[in-house]
Amino acid sequence: MRHDPVSLPMTSVREPAADAAMVPVAAAAGVPALDCAGIAKQFDGVPVLKGITARFEPGTVNILAAENGAGKSTLFKIISGQLVPDAGSVTVFGEKIGRFDPRFAQQRGISIIPQELMPIPEMRVYENLLIGLETRGPLGLLNRRQMIDQARRMLESFELEIDPAMKMRQVSIAATQLIEILKATSRDARIVLMDEPTSTLSSREAEHLFRVIRLLRGRGACILYTSHKMEEIETIGDTVTIMRDGQLIRQAAVRDLTESQIVTDMVGRKIENLFPDQTIAARGQAAPILSARDLRLKGSPAANSFDLHRGEILGLAGLVGAGRSEMLEAIFGIRPASGTVTIDGATLSLGHVGQAIGRGLAMVPEDRKLAGVLTSQSILNNVTLPRLPRFTRLGLLNNGKRRSDALAILQRTQVRYARLGQLVAHLSGGNQQKIALARWLIGQKPKVLILDEPTRGIDVGARSELYRLFIELAAEGIGILLASSDMNELLNLSHRVLVLRGGRIVGELKRNELQQERILRLAMGLQPGDAVYEGVRT
Repeated sequence: MRHDPVSLPMTSVREPAADAAMVPVAAAAGVPALDCAGIAKQFDGVPVLKGITARFEPGTVNILAAENGAGKSTLFKIISGQLVPDAGSVTVFGEKIGRFDPRFAQQRGISIIPQELMPIPEMRVYENLLIGLETRGPLGLLNRRQMIDQARRMLESFELEIDPAMKMRQVSIAATQLIEILKATSRDARIVLMDEPTSTLSSREAEHLFRVIRLLRGRGACILYTSHKMEEIETIGDTVTIMRDGQLIRQAAVRDLTESQIVTDMVGRKIENLFPDQTIAARGQAAPILSARDLRLKGSPAANSFDLHRGEILGLAGLVGAGRSEMLEAIFGIRPASGTVTIDGATLSLGHVGQAIGRGLAMVPEDRKLAGVLTSQSILNNVTLPRLPRFTRLGLLNNGKRRSDALAILQRTQVRYARLGQLVAHLSGGNQQKIALARWLIGQKPKVLILDEPTRGIDVGARSELYRLFIELAAEGIGILLASSDMNELLNLSHRVLVLRGGRIVGELKRNELQQERILRLAMGLQPGDAVYEGVRT
């Protein structure tokens, strides 16, 4: 990409161990790894893909860049056999796909790491890693000890300190992402589809992933990789394929395009300023809208105290596992904790979500499909369910007011949809995230809005729209707690940032003190003189 280079933080990690299954990919000269011709697909009568024709070569990393809703994930599901196209064909290493079926695709070396992970919570890590590759003894019984040892070696190759015998529900989202990536890439992968794989990863974990990608590329695999992070496009991409509104706009070498060209092609317009200017109001001695005193999660020795003021965006920074999400969940009442939390001077009973909502708390969680939206329900139901009493009188539902209020908040949050009865499952990830926010803004606005990774997996256009909305909400007096792994997001939106490490607040930085290196030093527990990055300019 033609612009001043932006490097990702590097770490001194070893190259992942080569697995016996990771063999060089054989390909006839001149035969593309993947050839998509005229792929079309629609849902609920709405066209999602409109004749996509593109080819991808072996031994290349191909970035798919597009806004949410442009059809990237749908194209991935067709290639991996999860969906049948309405028209068009897919050819893999010269073989035309005659049956769109996940097992059929896997047999041809197609692996997919979806953006929305859906592990079986009660499955253990080693069972998840080796599903379909189980080791059995002479009597056909599972050799669990051998499988655990094999899984441990796989995890160590990624430098993951995870007990392979623990259940998947005990694993963080970031660790789950790495486990899914490891599972897909440790097999005989000829084509690997990665949908926003670094959306929950720290820079150190992302570098692990990039090393695996380079190893796969060197063995001749073809990698399709969706990302909204411009620095990733330059770091690992060979080609970039830009889609907009279900159509292919451009396919070119990364080195031939500027960042501005890519963004303009994606959104169909120029985005002059991703982070709008905001006025930093003086806090003075005003009473806080939310106060936490000696907040301690069950089983944790760390107790935290802090204040959030009206109209303030308070950022929460930290490496993966620092305890940001856990602390937010404790405040909202969905995780056991002790201590005192007050809103507008009124004390909350910790562990009571209903009371927290009634007192003016709202939360957009990190995992939108697990806790943010109901994908099997309509847009109308999702947006209005948290405020249903507002639309009910004498036991009767006022559907007219329900619809009018829903339309108004969907317009404000700029959700793209076909009709109010459309299932949320058929919306893009970015529009689902907007629904997760809109449902708390209908009717009476919250006093405190908790945002946990609110732009995870969201394109630059939708992100710009959400940033403007966050700043508007703060200007209207709402206090915002913002936990984010996106450093630019924290630096540009926050009035203050609290840095966590090991579940404990280890530092507070005011607006004029906000610097990436300062945040990272606190998050990593570095002393003066210790290097934040290795071999990368800061």
